[in-house]
Amino acid sequence: MNITVYSTPTCPYCKLAKEYLREKGIAFNDIDVSSDPASANEMVKKSGQMGVPVLDIGGRIIVGWNKSSLEEALNEKNKKPSKISA
Repeated sequence: MNITVYSTPTCPYCKLAKEYLREKGIAFNDIDVSSDPASANEMVKKSGQMGVPVLDIGGRIIVGWNKSSLEEALNEKNKKPSKISA
């Protein structure tokens, strides 16, 4: 599962989101948009928002710290497709 967290060092909600992922043992790519203008532009294109955090979970975009949405997205990505027998 490919997860990217767009964040800034001073954002308390960014810290909560990253702490949550670490506690769950989930690897993620952390991008500091305060020091990377190209990534900041990428984040805005993906989310339509300038605020952080923005999480990209395999293409699903979550804006802000929303634990229930984050859990839902992680659960969806962890589900294996069920076999359909004919």
